Amino acid sequence: PRRKLPIGIQTLRDIREGGYYYVDKTPLIARLVDSGKHYFLSRPRRFGKSLLLDTIACAFEGRRELFDAHDGADGSAPREKLFLADHWDWARPHPVIRLS
Repeated sequence: PRRKLPIGIQTLRDIREGGYYYVDKTPLIARLVDSGKHYFLSRPRRFGKSLLLDTIACAFEGRRELFDAHDGADGSAPREKLFLADHWDWARPHPVIRLS
């Protein structure tokens, strides 16, 4: 079946649980976390900054279920495993503060 495009959806949970098309950029997140200290995200509007930040927050909060594969046996949308599922320390969640 063809997946829906996540137009206007800015949360990883909604995309993953809704069965939307998602390009796994979590290898880049792992690299950002491992290689740097401070980042300034200066991309134009509508380029995925909010989704990127939400994905990073979900990882730091320890929400592994969003990164693991799901077979859809419970009637929800099936999904593939993302890179961070096997490349993140899920035993150590961190507090996340969101400012808007």
